[in-house]
Amino acid sequence: MAGEGSEVAHVDLMIGDKDGPVGKAFANGLSTLSAGHTPLLAVIRPNLPPKPHTLLVPKVTVKNLEQAGKIFGPAQAAVAKGVADAVEEGVIPKDKLDDWVIIVSVFLHPEAKDYRKIYQYNYGATKLALKRALDKYPPLEKIIYDKDRAMHPIMGYKVPRLWRPPYIQIALDIPSLERTKKIIGVLPKSDRLILEVGTPLLKKYGTRVIRDLRELAPDMFIVADLKTLDVGKVEVDLAFDETADAVVASGLAATATLNKFIYEAKRLGIYAVVDMMNVEDPVQKLRMLQTFPNIVILHRGIDVEKRTGKTRWDLIKEMRQAFKEQKFLVAVAGGIIPETAPEALARGADIIIVGRYITQSKDIERSVREFLKSTAEMKVDIDLFRVHVE
Repeated sequence: MAGEGSEVAHVDLMIGDKDGPVGKAFANGLSTLSAGHTPLLAVIRPNLPPKPHTLLVPKVTVKNLEQAGKIFGPAQAAVAKGVADAVEEGVIPKDKLDDWVIIVSVFLHPEAKDYRKIYQYNYGATKLALKRALDKYPPLEKIIYDKDRAMHPIMGYKVPRLWRPPYIQIALDIPSLERTKKIIGVLPKSDRLILEVGTPLLKKYGTRVIRDLRELAPDMFIVADLKTLDVGKVEVDLAFDETADAVVASGLAATATLNKFIYEAKRLGIYAVVDMMNVEDPVQKLRMLQTFPNIVILHRGIDVEKRTGKTRWDLIKEMRQAFKEQKFLVAVAGGIIPETAPEALARGADIIIVGRYITQSKDIERSVREFLKSTAEMKVDIDLFRVHVE
């Protein structure tokens, strides 16, 4: 993909041996015509094709001669020149010119008007596609690194994922939609913030409140704290339908309920969160599950810690050791303030859940920024290096 506006170029490309599957597709494409998608051999000028021979296939149905002129003119010339230059620059081996063929599927918006941009964008897209195809780009490491970080330029909004902890999760527990909206309106812009639609808010307004808050925070990660105890699949579906990015079940739920809850969340592509509040042995509970949740919340009271002899920090260490092969985040809740947040993060927490310290503050933005100073990483509010198009 290259360019912008109506002239944006989006090519899909195959290159391979004439005697292989690409060669067969080349022959079939050239001999099997479809109305509005007639394939054509790319030429630099009439009667001068590049090598390897290249078949251009329009993606968008060509409905009139004006659209056909853009395909047979700047788009065709751009693809042909891109192939010829790739050969000259050594991207395509010269000893393969008569052995290989290329198929390039070209997108051309019906409202594209600027011939120069059509040429430039499709030329650049073709050369980039050729180089990357022959370099076997992208490597797996690149895909894993960027899959949760990237934003598709045409989609128009970011799908928030938790790819670089630590985070501050703001528990919106006040059962007032008006007050909650005001809180969201004054939050600082930061990739480190998560919004939790608290249980009181959900009980008062229903899951529809998630969509209402999404309108105010379209790019923020939103957690629905349903504290599911039964019918796990149903409650996941309810939260998913209202645009939640994660949904919370209670660790006190039956193992069968949690298994269905986690399965459904992962099937739909949202985060499964299990809150271990009042669970005596969180590690044992996790061992009983068929599938591991994305996030485990350690919501421990002082009395419980005294009775069990285990602090939250002890449990984090125990979980990390017990489930070394699992990829999951640990959130801690209960009495976290800016002064204790650095210790929580240093002890292994990925997410700090904060409620009234922020939501009841007279200066909400200042209170949030106090937490954002907890680590050097969190002081950088926005991922300034996110790449949309390479």
